[in-house]
Amino acid sequence: MRYLSLFSGIEAASVAWKPLGWECVGVAEIEPFPVAVLKHHYPDVPQLGSVTDITEERIKALGHIDLIVGGFPCQDLSVAGKRKGMVEGETRSGLFFDAMRIVRWARRNNGLRWLLVENVPGIFSSRHGRDFAALVGEMAGGEFGVPRNGWQNTGVALGEEGQMEWCVLDAQWFGVAQRRRRLFALADFGNWADREPVLLERDCLLGHFAPRRETRKVAPTIPSRSTAGGGLGTDFDCDGGLIAARMVAFGEYVDDGTASAMKARDYKDATDLVAQPLTMRESGQGFWMQDNIAGTLRAEGENRTSRPSNVIAQPVAFSAKDYGADAVEGISPTLRAGNSNAGNQNSGNWVAVAHRAMQVRRLTPTECERLQGFSDGWTNIPWRGKPGAPDGPRYKALGNSMAVPCMRWIGERIAAVSEVAA
Repeated sequence: MRYLSLFSGIEAASVAWKPLGWECVGVAEIEPFPVAVLKHHYPDVPQLGSVTDITEERIKALGHIDLIVGGFPCQDLSVAGKRKGMVEGETRSGLFFDAMRIVRWARRNNGLRWLLVENVPGIFSSRHGRDFAALVGEMAGGEFGVPRNGWQNTGVALGEEGQMEWCVLDAQWFGVAQRRRRLFALADFGNWADREPVLLERDCLLGHFAPRRETRKVAPTIPSRSTAGGGLGTDFDCDGGLIAARMVAFGEYVDDGTASAMKARDYKDATDLVAQPLTMRESGQGFWMQDNIAGTLRAEGENRTSRPSNVIAQPVAFSAKDYGADAVEGISPTLRAGNSNAGNQNSGNWVAVAHRAMQVRRLTPTECERLQGFSDGWTNIPWRGKPGAPDGPRYKALGNSMAVPCMRWIGERIAAVSEVAA
């Protein structure tokens, strides 16, 4: 499968589809930092620049194209924005129509069959539903009105150009630790009648499982900026967001009472792949440790015989002050609480390392990469003469990206129905 990526960003599509053996014939991006990321990871893939500048000759020169993919700008469609709508030549979201001009060229010259676009669910209500009606009309062919009850999260449309199906997918059901609902719309300009649907499945297969526990309030994030672009900024504030944190340690209870901080599987009370929080013991001087393991990573009662209750561990910030040789470049060793005598909670050499005051911290760029399904350091590229990139551009690029696991699932579905049709 050969595909062209528009509004490429940091290229979630290529990361998702590389295991499928698909080939990217070109990317189109104008933001300086994402362009640098693309050049770093895909130096041999043609960079086409702005969708407004691409010509039919350049598309024709790319050869056969099976699929075009792109997440066009969402700023004018998101409920977090000013809702200016998808207006051709006037708004950023109106760049969708420039992309459709490229789609028509690829159909005429390159044998294009598939078109996949991604955006925020806010498009359903943007300009009272007229924006999504315009998108359906462009992708399927024809004119469509807004349904009496509004647009639903899942649907199909048939037009003069082919079949279009759409579905809202939530990244949390595809293996990443964030709620991220996005619209995916897929047009098939080929023989769609002889294949199974790609995005449309029975309810039991969509991943929207019936809740196993009561819905609880979720602690909000603290925005780091006054505007939101509809990317991770409105879901998890990954574009520089802050977390009001009382940090929680999670793990798996094992027979010796020690919790594994990295495992959640097989614990009978764990839900949504996250194990129950651990407990801690507090002394008069702070939080004690035993066997050189900090209290927040223990899963035991005081006598190590009773199963602990679900208590949230509160430490957040660790200080390197007064640690002497134990501190390296101003960073405290978070799994130590002092010198070699710290294993005794009554030792006079024991020093508390955790502060109990409420703290705030940003998600790290690495955490944001993991939330989107990228490998660690994907955006940490050489940048402006320095060996690594600053956090700001990385946050923004990740916030504007697609979730890799969702894209991989869609690619696998397209591959499956294409093989059946062949």
